[in-house]
Amino acid sequence: MPLLMLKDLPRYECLLECAKRFPDLNPDAASLFMQLLRTADELFEVKADFMRQHNISNGRFTVLMLLSAAGSMEGDADLNPPKSPADLAEMAGVTRATMTGLIDTLEKDGLVRREPDPHDRRAMLVHLTEAGDAFMARILPHYFNRVTAIMDPLSAAEKKKLIQLLTKVRGGIAEAGKVEHPAGKSV
Repeated sequence: MPLLMLKDLPRYECLLECAKRFPDLNPDAASLFMQLLRTADELFEVKADFMRQHNISNGRFTVLMLLSAAGSMEGDADLNPPKSPADLAEMAGVTRATMTGLIDTLEKDGLVRREPDPHDRRAMLVHLTEAGDAFMARILPHYFNRVTAIMDPLSAAEKKKLIQLLTKVRGGIAEAGKVEHPAGKSV
C-alpha cells in the first residue's frame, strides 16, 4: 500500500494557497516531501514486484542479503563469520522475535541453517546454505540490474550529491520527532 495516497501531486500554486490558511506550511518543503514520498512508493513497488516474481518476502531477502554480504556461505566462515540471530536482527532493524520467524522460514526452505556457536554453547549462528547461495547467485544479478536501471539517469556526481542530501533529510527526520505540538504534546 502506498504511503502517499495521491494519484496526482498538488500543484505548487495549491500549496501556496494552502499556506495562506496554514502559515506553518512551507510550500517548498511540502512539495519536496510529497515528491520524496512518491519516489519512495515507486521504489518500494519496484522492489515488491521483484520479490513477488522470486517468491520471497522482503524480510527473508534482507536476511539472505545480510548473510551473503557477510560471506557466511559454508566455505567462507573463516573470512567472514556467520551471524547470530541477534546480530541479524540488529542489522535488519527488526525485533529478535521477527528475526527468529524469518530464520525459521528460511531454514525450512533449506536456504539457511543454524549451528551452535563453537565459542558460546548457549548461542546459535546462522549460515547461508549452498541452496541459499545458489538462490542469491541466481536472483542478485537481476536485482542489481534493476537498481542500476533506476539510478542510471543520474551522473556519478548527482548520485554522490543525492546521497549527501538524503543523509541530511534523515537528520531532519530525527529532528522532526522532537517537534512539539502547540498543546505541548509531541506530534
